[in-house]
Amino acid sequence: MKTYRVGFVGMGFIGKVHAYGHLNLPLFFDSLPFRTVITHVCTRHPESATRAAQQIGAAQAVTDFRAVTENPDIDIVHICTPNDRHLEALLSAMACGKHIYCDKPLVKNAHEADQVAAALPNYRGIAQMTLQNRFFPATLKARQLIEEGALGRILEFRADYLHSGSVDPRTPLNWKLRADAGGGAIADLGSHVLDLIGHLIGPYDSVSAATGIAYPERPLADCPERMGKVDAEDHVFVLARMACGAVGTISAGKIATGTEDELRFEIHGTRGALRYNAMAPHYLQFFDAAAPNTPLGGRSGWTAIATGQRFDPPAGTFPSSKNAIGWIRGHMQCLYHFLDCVHRGVPAEPGLEHGIRLQHLLETIRRSALSGTWMKVAP
Repeated sequence: MKTYRVGFVGMGFIGKVHAYGHLNLPLFFDSLPFRTVITHVCTRHPESATRAAQQIGAAQAVTDFRAVTENPDIDIVHICTPNDRHLEALLSAMACGKHIYCDKPLVKNAHEADQVAAALPNYRGIAQMTLQNRFFPATLKARQLIEEGALGRILEFRADYLHSGSVDPRTPLNWKLRADAGGGAIADLGSHVLDLIGHLIGPYDSVSAATGIAYPERPLADCPERMGKVDAEDHVFVLARMACGAVGTISAGKIATGTEDELRFEIHGTRGALRYNAMAPHYLQFFDAAAPNTPLGGRSGWTAIATGQRFDPPAGTFPSSKNAIGWIRGHMQCLYHFLDCVHRGVPAEPGLEHGIRLQHLLETIRRSALSGTWMKVAP
């Protein structure tokens, strides 16, 4: 059995999520032709690196990312650092031909994305972005239904990704609230919902956006008695025209009081409609416009498709397909998709090229919000 040696650059929340995936692959997927072993963990401080390595059973704890990205004994590199620390490690891993699993967004801005694009022609590895919302049975089914023509021509849509963690003005000014670190709702939550809608409906044609900051100052994360200026948006609202002709709205933000992790969409077409809410991920709602509404309503109405954990093999036997699905299951399937592509030697999607396009879309939305005008989206 082929063993892939894995190194992590960053081991905060998302690093733990990725590590969970590796540690549990044999339970969720039957008869895999490969196995993975996490050998190295890199964080900024020796204490946190040692603690993380012990927690997940990695042999080496390091503080220089090059000990991971340039290590000839490592096959796969996970990039799980804050957005503004992706670029250098990413370019190093690409130059060394590593397979790369990179958290979203790719980097902190479009200029850095262009540097990745310049390195792509010489890159020989397989890479994938962590855009796990594509990989739930419900969203996989939504894509299938759209591709089969069940919705007909897409007419309109609305989608949101809402959190409430920044409603409190005492929320610390961490890197996700700083523009220089690549923070803000556009990059953090917008990247997910914008990717998912583009994945389901097709490319964006043009966008018009507006953003807002709830509180101009917040307590500094490392010195709560002092206040710092907030310069990254708390929420964004986008009016989007798609290449297929559909028009819709997309919003993302962290000041939606009463929400927790609410990713939702509605897509309406000439023959039917879909709706989904990640807070009830077991079901995809489908409306068939061709269903008769007589007598007494006929069979017209919304159908709740119990997508559950009904992945194709080798997944699906654990947990049971009828068990309620959770957030981390999408991460498991996303990681498996990447590793399966690595093992088969085929390109993984969404890859670095998609990450670059998504980064430019985020930048276009920022510029639209600043200018107050419609802006074309680069293909």
